[in-house]
Amino acid sequence: MGDEQTETGTGWPQPAGPGRPAGPAGEPDPRPDAPDPDELSPLAPAVPVEEPGRGERSGDGAEPVEDVTVALPTSDEAAGEPARGPAGDAGEAGGSGASAPGVPASASARSRFSAAGVMIAALLALLGFTLVVQLKTTSTDPTSGATRQEDLVRILSDLDARENRLRQDIASLEESQRQLRSGEQGRQAALDEATRRADELGILAGTLPATGPGLSVRFEAGSKPISATRVLDAVQELRGAGAEAMQISGGDRATARIIASTYFLDGENGSLVVDGRRLTGPYTITVIGDPATMRTALNIPGGVVASVQGDGGNVIVEDREAAEVSALHAPIKLEHARPVS
Repeated sequence: MGDEQTETGTGWPQPAGPGRPAGPAGEPDPRPDAPDPDELSPLAPAVPVEEPGRGERSGDGAEPVEDVTVALPTSDEAAGEPARGPAGDAGEAGGSGASAPGVPASASARSRFSAAGVMIAALLALLGFTLVVQLKTTSTDPTSGATRQEDLVRILSDLDARENRLRQDIASLEESQRQLRSGEQGRQAALDEATRRADELGILAGTLPATGPGLSVRFEAGSKPISATRVLDAVQELRGAGAEAMQISGGDRATARIIASTYFLDGENGSLVVDGRRLTGPYTITVIGDPATMRTALNIPGGVVASVQGDGGNVIVEDREAAEVSALHAPIKLEHARPVS
């Protein structure tokens, strides 16, 4: 550093030109071209002056000259408040722990709010799915919903009538039990009860003919033959409606008794095989039981009548005041089953 730079104390050479003459303290410079005293005030901010060849060595071997800026204290610093700069802001952000260095606090808050919104949306979607599943689970049966009110009333009435019949049977059995235990008419009562039970078992086993009110159900094929599945469905629905005795006959007048062990198979050319006997259409089932209850069971929506009509066929149901089931089933010889004594 040269002598001139050392004397100024700022690192810059002493500017050439006339200096301010010395005079009494506090008097302004009388020269007309004298600089403004405010410009020479030590409180005025220093303006960096860049000289040519900054950062390079001068020809006389001097060190590189750097810009020197003298920062004056602001009003806040003068009042004793510490200056805040980028380093202070970063320190406050790092001290709070709200965001990573270089990430604004508002961006971090937005990310937290976005994650919370996604979680709330997922919970709402799960709640909606649960409600939909519960509504579908607790919804009514479509088959029952499609049933007419008259059919539902008739089914309810038939169930009540069946309950009454069962109660009467219970009362009759209890009366028979009392007579058997009385000893006075025990022998005759026991004989009558045994005869009645033998007749009932004979009808159920198909070894005795039967007669009574019932229905005649005729199956007529359409574009598709009547399958064994449709006939089996009809037999099951009639049994569920209280059928007590049944038989099936074909167009060739061949007849087979229907009991608990009867099976149905599809034969050749649209025929039907019942317990090994081949029948040809149209088929007619004669059944003994309550006509109204059995008719309702067959005509319920989605039942046998609707299924056969869906295949192009037709089912004709007629009431019979005295239906006769005359076909007999050969007794089955038991080889393994024995009564429990």
